[in-house]
Amino acid sequence: MGTRFRQRPIRYPLLILSLLMIVSIVGLTVWHPIIGTLYGILVIATTFVSWKYEKNTYEETERHIAMLSYRLENVGEKALLEMPIGIILIDDETTIEWANPYIKKMMNGDELIGRDLSFISEELMSLTAHEDLHEMNATVEDRQYRVLFKREEKLLYFFDITEQVEIEELYYEDRTVLAILFIDNYDEITQGMDDQTRSQTNTLITSLVNKWGSYHDIYIKRISSDRFMAVMNESILSNLEKKKFAILDDIREITAQQNLSLTLSIGVGAGSPSLTELGELAQSSLDLVLGRGGDQVAIKQPDGKVRFYGGKTNPVEKRTRVRARVISHALRDLIQDSDQVFVMGHKMPDMDAIGSSIGVRKMADMNKVDGYVVIDFDQIDQSINRLMQVVKDKSDLYDRFLSPDQVLDKMTDKSLVVIVDTHKPSMTIDERIVNQASKVVVIDHHRRGEEFIDRPMLVYMEPYASSTAELITELLEYQPKNDKISMLEATALLAGIIVDTKSFTLRTGARTFEAASYLRTNGADTILVQRLLKEDLNTYLERAQIVKTAEFVHNGIVIAHGEKDQVYNSVLIAQTADILLTMKDISASFVVARRSDGKIGISARSLGEINVQIIMEALGGGGHLTNAATQLQVDTIEEAIERLKKAIDETLEGSQES
Repeated sequence: MGTRFRQRPIRYPLLILSLLMIVSIVGLTVWHPIIGTLYGILVIATTFVSWKYEKNTYEETERHIAMLSYRLENVGEKALLEMPIGIILIDDETTIEWANPYIKKMMNGDELIGRDLSFISEELMSLTAHEDLHEMNATVEDRQYRVLFKREEKLLYFFDITEQVEIEELYYEDRTVLAILFIDNYDEITQGMDDQTRSQTNTLITSLVNKWGSYHDIYIKRISSDRFMAVMNESILSNLEKKKFAILDDIREITAQQNLSLTLSIGVGAGSPSLTELGELAQSSLDLVLGRGGDQVAIKQPDGKVRFYGGKTNPVEKRTRVRARVISHALRDLIQDSDQVFVMGHKMPDMDAIGSSIGVRKMADMNKVDGYVVIDFDQIDQSINRLMQVVKDKSDLYDRFLSPDQVLDKMTDKSLVVIVDTHKPSMTIDERIVNQASKVVVIDHHRRGEEFIDRPMLVYMEPYASSTAELITELLEYQPKNDKISMLEATALLAGIIVDTKSFTLRTGARTFEAASYLRTNGADTILVQRLLKEDLNTYLERAQIVKTAEFVHNGIVIAHGEKDQVYNSVLIAQTADILLTMKDISASFVVARRSDGKIGISARSLGEINVQIIMEALGGGGHLTNAATQLQVDTIEEAIERLKKAIDETLEGSQES
């Protein structure tokens, strides 16, 4: 624009007008000399004034531009040197070539020219190293800066955002958090108490909870005999998380001194400005905690992420025959309203998953509906293979086992899919079946995790049960009696119970023996169970090689691992962890080995002193307090072991803090 102005384009139309006026003067003079002369004088005067005005305007504008340029140059220089923005110029080797006074002030007057950029902050090296990174937040001398990097000019701008960050932190720390506190087993324990004892128990619980609330500045209101509502903010919640919710241990230990087996479950809703959503999140979190056995805290965010604390004790058995009967009748109605029933367990199914599947398929027969078991014959271990061989030789049950592709072809809108021994869609034999089904039922004995099958019609999750086979056996007792359980079906269910209880030594309650007794009454063959669960010599030797690698990483905790490049069966990994747990001075065992799917599997076992479920959940897995597992997508066994050790350390530190 300045170049065009300096060419003075207004002169061209003035010149043309001047020429035209000369022509008109000549013409008028020839026609009438006096008029032509007067007109000529007027035109010449007007033209002179116009050219003079154009010249003055140009010169004034030139002076204005020169003055403005000077002022802008002066202001730009002052802005560069005096504005509260740090500016640094670096070379190709990230050496500082120039820095404005503000950046020097940021660094308390230290000389920067000639130093490497890392002298200001190590974080900045990633900004210059990554081609696709153009800005980042960095900490310099205890203050927060937003750093912009102009890669072509090799120029960095530093904007102080410390106050902004502090305001954001204050906002997030002051956001409302809602929590629901639930006293586990309250109704069962107080049912037989007299009024005075019940009143004393209520006073004790209320006193403990209110004292905890008062200490942490939490508003608490008792809303029913076994529930409290708590209101706090994010900063208080953060403090509680640092202390691992010590209230759980206080309630458990103090009530135990009074011969009361009371524990506390807490569901927390956080991260939303909507009070309605916070309430829904808190209730959802509490449902999740109760589904995992109680004595825990779940903190749920609007994005679905959940953090867990507690869960140090085995869940107390509190399911009743009434609940089993109600669930059995509800399942019967769903089966009768379906044209087919497809039963599916988890990937690499064990005897519990297969036995449970066979039991649910039997329920379909009892209700005169076609039932099928989903199985991937490429993903079964030796014990399941032996069972399938017995089924193939001794009954027509074998025809009721279908591959996932066959099931997908047979499914209709009226088909019912029953998921057993897992509640995670990603863990099922084929997730496509879950996604295609319009009616889904979940029956499981594991503690509920974050991932869960979407919109099931019926959920029967009992972490107090020894196995899913035990739950299925109880449900079978309330089904129509027009079709007796066969010996093979009873044996498969009994084998599932025996495998998950380690021959009735772990997680075994009175109901477990009742279920086993019912199966024995219906012809379950214990000799056949032993034959199915036998292992060959090579498997024994493989397991022995893993046991040889066992090392103590903490008092009572051992980690063993397989060969670096050898692939192991997941059942063998689990069995090795079980074997280690039977040895002297070992209270928790972890076995790390490569799986056939390319992942590194970790199987964890405990006698109950250490919650291996929390450790495995920290690595993306889950399970029970005494029995858990996970799979890691890492390259080496060494890397998996390092991550496992870190998770163990963090869990043990958290236990000591609380």
